Amino acid sequence: MKRLIMLFLCTLLTVVIFVSAQDDHLATMDSFSAYLDQIASAPAEEADAMVDVLWNNYLIPTQSIPFVRGGDIAFLYRGDAEKVEWRGDFTNWQSDARFVGERVGETDLWVVYFQFPTTARLDYKIVLNGGTWILDPNNPYQQMGGFGANSELRMGDYVPSPFIVRDETTPKGNLRGVYTLQSDALGYAVNYSVYVPVGYAELDELPTIYVLDGHEYADDDMGSMVIVLDNLIAQNLISPVIAIFIDPRNVDNVNNNLRQDQYLENPAFAQFVAQELVVQIDRVFKTSQNASDRAILGTSLGGLASAYMGVNYPDVFNKIAIQSPAFWAGSDLYELYENSEGLALSFIITNGLPLWDSIDVPRFTAILDEKDYPYTTIEIPEGHSWGNWRALVDDILMHFWSLES
Repeated sequence: MKRLIMLFLCTLLTVVIFVSAQDDHLATMDSFSAYLDQIASAPAEEADAMVDVLWNNYLIPTQSIPFVRGGDIAFLYRGDAEKVEWRGDFTNWQSDARFVGERVGETDLWVVYFQFPTTARLDYKIVLNGGTWILDPNNPYQQMGGFGANSELRMGDYVPSPFIVRDETTPKGNLRGVYTLQSDALGYAVNYSVYVPVGYAELDELPTIYVLDGHEYADDDMGSMVIVLDNLIAQNLISPVIAIFIDPRNVDNVNNNLRQDQYLENPAFAQFVAQELVVQIDRVFKTSQNASDRAILGTSLGGLASAYMGVNYPDVFNKIAIQSPAFWAGSDLYELYENSEGLALSFIITNGLPLWDSIDVPRFTAILDEKDYPYTTIEIPEGHSWGNWRALVDDILMHFWSLES
């Protein structure tokens, strides 16, 4: 009994010392790491108590998992496992020895240290024992991706876009459809939806933006583009715009996504959009029919398709918006632009850091420079994900249709 009492008092003293020195332990990544080293070298009962206090009295209440200080990060996980690793944008979603966790002593706490730009935002998951993928159970931030939700790392200086947040007091445009158009060029039908802005009945000659992977761009949890349009228009930051969200999925089976075929420099798909869908939209909606008022937007393979559309149909689309382009997948896109002359095109290209995202932008912009095509580029410390793309939709829309002086 005396031994148990002494052990309890020692443990309590350790906890009190930790709480009183909490700010010192957590002030920097070096001090945090040093404290984890103290835990690792402590007797088992004391170590477990120290982890409990660290975890339950500070990290969880302050939503500090992952633990970030400046550009330093500690990925943290508690649980029984033989192996814990973190995979995400920063590992190209593959196993990477740098992100395999180290157990802190004999406790159930695992840690990986790394450094990222202070403004970075990256998607990730935790992988247990080499095969069980889970969301970080103690990270409140998540970002929806094409294959479901991911945990979201936000470094200390990352600032979320204010335009992806829906305010119920903001007037809302109307997302119409789903419509279906039978395509002669493709030989099958395509679904699409159309966003019309607030006050549409009193408006005329509206600019249009055609959006590839439209079902995802229109999704509030992925592309958030309807929310962004509502916010920018309500705040008089852009002119009212019609957006056409083109769905690449089979109309009879939405689990069959045809984007791989449609977006890989497919002349039939380009013909469908430029000569069939545009004609239909201009016939039904109150649009400007000038190419200078028409844009096309795509991400990844959709960015390739947008660039392909521009060089083949400059009389239809003058404004080309490209996010994280997968130009590497095209057979002759660079050659098409190298052989082009004097097309009435302008571009905005957004991208995450090449380390985590597309590496194709510099080669493409070098051709644009040579051909004297106007363009704007935006690069941010993020990966190939909807968290990256949705936050830059406002930049694209304001680039083309800003009302700011």
